[in-house]
Amino acid sequence: MAPIAKNSTVAVTGAAGFIGGWVVRLLLDRGYRVRACVRDADDRTKTEFLYQLPAYASGRLSVHSANLDDEGCFDDIFKGCQGLCHVSHVSNYTDPDYMIGVCNHVIDSINKSNSINRVIVTSSIAAVISEADVQEFVRRPVFYEDRYPDEESPKRKHDRGQGYSLGKVDLERMFTDAAEKSGVWDCIRVCPADNVGPILSSHQKNMGPWQHIIEGMLLGKYEQTGAYRPWMTVDVRDDAECHIRLLENVDVKNGERFIAWSTEVRNVEDVCQSIDRLLPELGHATPEVTDSFPDRIKAREEELRSIWAGVELRNDRIVDATGIKFRSLDTSIRDCVESLISVAGVKPVLREGFRLKK
Repeated sequence: MAPIAKNSTVAVTGAAGFIGGWVVRLLLDRGYRVRACVRDADDRTKTEFLYQLPAYASGRLSVHSANLDDEGCFDDIFKGCQGLCHVSHVSNYTDPDYMIGVCNHVIDSINKSNSINRVIVTSSIAAVISEADVQEFVRRPVFYEDRYPDEESPKRKHDRGQGYSLGKVDLERMFTDAAEKSGVWDCIRVCPADNVGPILSSHQKNMGPWQHIIEGMLLGKYEQTGAYRPWMTVDVRDDAECHIRLLENVDVKNGERFIAWSTEVRNVEDVCQSIDRLLPELGHATPEVTDSFPDRIKAREEELRSIWAGVELRNDRIVDATGIKFRSLDTSIRDCVESLISVAGVKPVLREGFRLKK
């Protein structure tokens, strides 16, 4: 199938979200017409930033209510679009039947459009790795696109907290199979890592969870990550750029899968300490990490950190396919902090002698 034409029309689901909002903004910057799909277009606490974009005034951007749970909600919106970035999350990953039903009605709307020829599906790094069994990383330490979590693991169950990871794998396969069956459109899968970077709207500080964790750092408290996992990051702007370049790419084919990450890793406590190093003028009072794990997990800290230190992150394929040059995590942290303060009004805890500018 063909890539989309420059200046054509692209629909974006989850357009009020952290990744989706940046996909919308960067598509507009590249000259596309965009149909931004949100759950409630009249919920200005989440959508105002879209209406403030210059392209909305001209009509090149339109904002549409489309509750992902409602069958047929995308039928009219998708008609006339050449591309789709399906960024949106379902509201519940613990119910596989519900998730499959949502995927099916989105696929039905794509097929009914008679115009969409490329779909970028936002999956997750959780469809590549899972902390349910970290010993698996000793056996398979290279993290790249052909890797999936061990699907035979007895720990890989919905009732053991693996619904999100399981759901993202199902999503990828359903859309790829549907595209092949259609013979009309193709599906390219993007598995983003831990998105860090500037928010576009105040409500996005509560999403993520990575920018929300940085908000907590600014406010004086944050938790140790599960299994002492380091952050494996991508700047949200680079993630969005990868989505768009894959829409345009003439060489990718249905079912291809790409991990969007810079391969840069950093422990959560080091992320927190980076704030004062990057923005010494702010005077952030760097808090200590809170480790609420039971003693049996704390006793394994050295072992778990050693396992994480032994893994190898690869991004060869997405760099080759898109030519992307990923921003540094330092840039992402700095811009995230400044946006949390300026866009969301977060008031960080500061050392004595420092205060925010009014």
